[in-house]
Amino acid sequence: MQPIRELLNQIRWDPNFRGEFEIAFVDHMKPELGHVSFRELRFEPDNSFSFQLLDQEGRWISIPLHRIREVYRNGELIWSRAAPQAMQ
Repeated sequence: MQPIRELLNQIRWDPNFRGEFEIAFVDHMKPELGHVSFRELRFEPDNSFSFQLLDQEGRWISIPLHRIREVYRNGELIWSRAAPQAMQ
């Protein structure tokens, strides 16, 4: 499986890899995954561990890359990460 950082860089910088992208991530405020258009994300140049997203109050919040669970291109699932196993 391609690491998520590599896929995000490909989406951002590869002119041959175009489409409408959507990210599904663990949202600790909801029981289901949060979904957001890739166009709504902001990436800080010196931060390779998270992306920025506007919350409902208009504040930028930081979402760690390890919380990304799925990536869609034109509505089709192109990448997924299994949910972490519960500790026993």
